[in-house]
Amino acid sequence: MTLRIDLAWLLMVAEHNTPGDPQVTDWGALVAAVSRHRAEIFGHPVYPDEHTRAAALLQLLLHVPALERSNALFATAVAYAYLVACGLKVTTTPEQVRELARLVKDGGAGLERIAAELRAWTG
Repeated sequence: MTLRIDLAWLLMVAEHNTPGDPQVTDWGALVAAVSRHRAEIFGHPVYPDEHTRAAALLQLLLHVPALERSNALFATAVAYAYLVACGLKVTTTPEQVRELARLVKDGGAGLERIAAELRAWTG
């Protein structure tokens, strides 16, 4: 089974995880995140597992900011929440979260590397 996200879920994650309730400044980024997450080619998922789907969300939301501020926090919270919602036990530290966000934002990691980092969080 593949857990599917939607716009309401993304907004809920933003509300619960970003201090000061920043406003959405680019609704298209959120719509793009939902679409990227659900991407299929010829009936086969582009992102075949939970970690890769979470990585795709994190990567997109860091490079296409949706909120007026706190986008790195939002993007990492979305990836974390998605893995938890999939039933995985996630164990990480604030330092690991910051380092992954920095690595992604700086362009130092492709999708597979991001997914590998997220796999390490779920042990």
